Amino acid sequence: MAKLSVVVPFYNVQTYALETLRSLRANSREDFQFLLVDDCSTDGTPEILEQAARDLPGAVLLRHEQNGGLATARNTGLDAADGEYVTFLDGDDWVAPGYYERLLASIEGLGCDFVRTDHVQFTARARTIHRVPIGRRDEVLSPRDAILPADRSTSVDYPYAWAGIYHRRLVDRGLVHFRDGLRTAEDRPWIWRLHREAESFAVIGLLGIFYRRGVASSLTQIGDVRQLDFIRAFDQVIEETAKDPEAERFLLKAVRTYCAIISHHLASKERFEPAVARQLRSMSAAALKRLPQDVLKEALDSMDLDRSARLRRLRRRPVSAGKAAA
Repeated sequence: MAKLSVVVPFYNVQTYALETLRSLRANSREDFQFLLVDDCSTDGTPEILEQAARDLPGAVLLRHEQNGGLATARNTGLDAADGEYVTFLDGDDWVAPGYYERLLASIEGLGCDFVRTDHVQFTARARTIHRVPIGRRDEVLSPRDAILPADRSTSVDYPYAWAGIYHRRLVDRGLVHFRDGLRTAEDRPWIWRLHREAESFAVIGLLGIFYRRGVASSLTQIGDVRQLDFIRAFDQVIEETAKDPEAERFLLKAVRTYCAIISHHLASKERFEPAVARQLRSMSAAALKRLPQDVLKEALDSMDLDRSARLRRLRRRPVSAGKAAA
């Protein structure tokens, strides 16, 4: 068994893949495993990964015959991983030399289920530090307690799967896998499930993972229909949270976050293709109708006037019975 398995999906990132792979080489150790998942790339990425499979210590190359998206690619890597601990890296991001060794030492020292880390966002030449929204560091905490309060940014609002490390016992329980087929927001139901069902976690101030923004092929930059998968993702958050023994405690936070994301997309709808923008409004209106209406009212009452007014207008929009129940 490897000590650490790093799952790295790649899709049409030939411009950045070499830098990602160089950073993995600077983190290699004889008991580290790097699962390189080619999600049916159509550019030069497959050839780069073939070379890496020969040259990078611990590399395992996995290929999809059809493009499945980030969630499915990560699951492919998880299914092949045999490490005592697992983590993730995206194929256009990179890590500092020795980062994984320090990350591994932190979770072994703390003895918890998972650890979350800060990260550096890299856009063009600008670098910005983004921190886990928890003040208590290097201390074992309850993941469930870190979901709240409802009206502030909390640990579930920092969903980046690659900003952390996870013990094998969570993988075996199915808590680290993603919902297959989600093209965006795949980490939202994932982070909520992790916080509801894991028993312990910690936050550390380790910096060493670099998250690249502004990549042209990234779904965050593309206004097509795949962006609307956030609705399926948050429907899953609501459905699973409603079944929790403490649903009354957590549903307001889940509904309020869903509303905030809907409002965010509506406010920037000009980046979508016109047909997708219309679909966004229709699907979002239907989503609001599916939410528990008493909790939705409380969530809207707690939001700022601009977002609240935008969502109340949308809530009044007529929706077919079929869409409202979807």
